[in-house]
Amino acid sequence: MAGLPFPSAWTRAYVRPALLRTSGLLLLLVGTASSAWAGSAPRTLAPPVLEWPTTEQVVRVLTLADYNTRVVVIGVGALGLAAGAVGTFLLLRKRALLSDTLAHATLPGVGGAFILMTMLGGTGKWMPGLLLGAAITGVLGVLVVQFILQNSRIREDAALGIVLSVFFAVGIVLLILIQNMGTGHAAGLKSFIYGKTASMLAREAWAIVIVALLCAAACALLFKELTLLCFDPEFGRAQGWPIHWLDLGLMILIVVVTMIGLQAVGLILVVALLIIPPAAARFWTEHLPTLVGCSALLGGVSCLLGAALSALFPRLPAGAVIVLVAGALFALSLVFGRQRGLVQRGLQQRRLRRKVERQNLLRALFEIAETQGQIQPAGVAEITVPVAALLAQRSWTLRALRRALRRAQRAGHIEPVPGTSAVRLTARGRLAAWRCTRNHRLWELYLITHADVAPAHVDRDADEVEHVLDRALVRELEAALTREAPELASAGQSARIDLVPPQESA
Repeated sequence: MAGLPFPSAWTRAYVRPALLRTSGLLLLLVGTASSAWAGSAPRTLAPPVLEWPTTEQVVRVLTLADYNTRVVVIGVGALGLAAGAVGTFLLLRKRALLSDTLAHATLPGVGGAFILMTMLGGTGKWMPGLLLGAAITGVLGVLVVQFILQNSRIREDAALGIVLSVFFAVGIVLLILIQNMGTGHAAGLKSFIYGKTASMLAREAWAIVIVALLCAAACALLFKELTLLCFDPEFGRAQGWPIHWLDLGLMILIVVVTMIGLQAVGLILVVALLIIPPAAARFWTEHLPTLVGCSALLGGVSCLLGAALSALFPRLPAGAVIVLVAGALFALSLVFGRQRGLVQRGLQQRRLRRKVERQNLLRALFEIAETQGQIQPAGVAEITVPVAALLAQRSWTLRALRRALRRAQRAGHIEPVPGTSAVRLTARGRLAAWRCTRNHRLWELYLITHADVAPAHVDRDADEVEHVLDRALVRELEAALTREAPELASAGQSARIDLVPPQESA
């Protein structure tokens, strides 16, 4: 250890200076952080309080007593209707992310138009010029996406992400340049990002109303063509329809709605108005005209409720509140939607399980009767099956089997045999059991002879055979089934005769 320094000397030479430097650095960081915290901390320690509106304020908002409230409600309501209607076709075209790209691509247009108008001697805040610049770069962003997709092997989501980020970055750089310009400043331009719903002017509201009506009229006039564009563009192209121009027309409608929404909710939140209402409407209907109307209604209601809440709580940003209301309506549609809602889907699955359970029980009863010789070519008087035989027929638990038997008894298909542990099919139950067995075997014959499917893989809904196959093919399959199992056909005849009311048979 002669080559190593003595520990105390090594500590004095290396460890102590290192500890001192580290301690000094930590003190410097703590001091800097404390200074920054002290500079950014609010002057008061009281938390921000959200003041609840009074009854008078609620009444004034609901009755639209204030002029500013009327202007905002009319403007954002028309915007919500237009965005919901146009956004439906955008969602059906599977280009929801394109609206996000288009909205972010408008920011460099706003900044560029401001710089150009300032250099020409203006104030730079002439609204038509700013919107024209936003429209130009928005369309340019869409065209860049199309160029990348047609001239490279990049996927659509990657192309949209590239254009979105690059155009938004250019817009942020232009806003920073504008802040450093000596002839102008960026005050007010940030409203294009977050919107300024509460300070909407009357002329802006009426401009939104007029443009929204034009968009609604365009959707109504091109409804058939836009439907073809969304659902089968290849068929439309083969029929000679100008699919490319229709697609461009839809993009122009999206650009127009985005432009009128910039002042209301900003370029970030206008995307939500284009996407959330039609997505929520899909849970309520699958009929396209109804879907467009429902989407427009949800968009309008979202904007109206959001504007009303913003008027009642002035500290909350109106654009964000509108999107939150739209999100709440989407959540309600997701749960309670009449077509695709979670509750409705749960009820449909429950009904389907009970239907399959009933069909399996009836078919098991009929097949057990066949094996016990109760089904004869001469006919069948009654079908009585022990519960123990049913339990061994399929992989039922005793509890599930009892539940299925109780439901079949309530439906009038079976009745218990007194003094025994057996059940008997009623006249209605015999017909239902014969129909289930007959349809299932028709499906087996069809899939084995016409679709080349293994018998082990045959398990179709027994009620669909006459709705799917044509009548001639069903008759052909019935003839083949009669040759293979004549007792099944005779059982069906006897079951039908049993169902004839006594007065008719007399």
